[in-house]
Amino acid sequence: MLEIQNLTKVYGKLTAVDDLSLRLDGGGIMGFIGPNGAGKTTTIRVVATLLKPTSGTAFVDGIDVVLHPEEIRPLIGYMPDFFGLYDNVKVWEYLDFFAAAYRIPKSKRRSTIDDVLELTDLAGKWDSFVSELSRGMQQRLCLAKTLLHDPKLLLLDEPASGLDPRARIEIKELLKELGNMGKTILISSHILPELADFCNKVAIIEQGKLVVSGDVEEIMEQCRGGVVLKIGLIDRHEEAILFLQGLETVGEVKTENGLVAASYTGKPGEQHSVLEALATNGFKVKSFVEAEVDLEDIFLKVTRGAVA
Repeated sequence: MLEIQNLTKVYGKLTAVDDLSLRLDGGGIMGFIGPNGAGKTTTIRVVATLLKPTSGTAFVDGIDVVLHPEEIRPLIGYMPDFFGLYDNVKVWEYLDFFAAAYRIPKSKRRSTIDDVLELTDLAGKWDSFVSELSRGMQQRLCLAKTLLHDPKLLLLDEPASGLDPRARIEIKELLKELGNMGKTILISSHILPELADFCNKVAIIEQGKLVVSGDVEEIMEQCRGGVVLKIGLIDRHEEAILFLQGLETVGEVKTENGLVAASYTGKPGEQHSVLEALATNGFKVKSFVEAEVDLEDIFLKVTRGAVA
């Protein structure tokens, strides 16, 4: 559905995107991750036909975005990080205007608007003025506008930016629903926990360069770098650290937020032997879990913290 080939965008002396290549199959949901200034928005604007690249190109459903922008636009739904809303119009008027711009026949506009308002949980705001909506509702309205023409590919640039925690959860649930509907989604964010629940692909970009991309599970496995056991003890923490350091199946041991973090180096599936050793030697263990690798761990491991 989306293929980016050797994309480069240069502004004067600044290379915003540097020889970037990505692929996203139909129905995939890719988290496009990177710090501010990494090149995420520039990349999305090129795919959305709003910006011409210095070199390279991108294809949406096999169509070149540089050579055939007019053919691309009906296929994509673009939601920018900062979007324009018209305060002195009502919700239905705002959507009706864009439905007309998308050439949706007048006879079908009412039902189309009803559908997108129902999907975005704004059906009760049909006759409200846009200025009366909360920030979260305005964000959902912009997403409703993005969905009017039933695009194949959604390009969402920081869709939860500036939202309070409840509004973030609402947007996340909505994006999950769009994924369940089979939409192909490229979603950029630097707030990683928001993406972990529903993205099946991830691409991490830093200083305009692609650092890593692929299936979330595969990348997590590559970045796991050994199992870390988080152990909660009632007492004797310092003794337990010395004891664990003496075990053949344990590497580095340190304390993290009141827990003992031990790097397990033994055979897979035999982590229980560490717990048994602690119990046998009189240590009172109140919790014993294997720490999971998440998107934040991956991001911290593969990036250098450089900002373009």
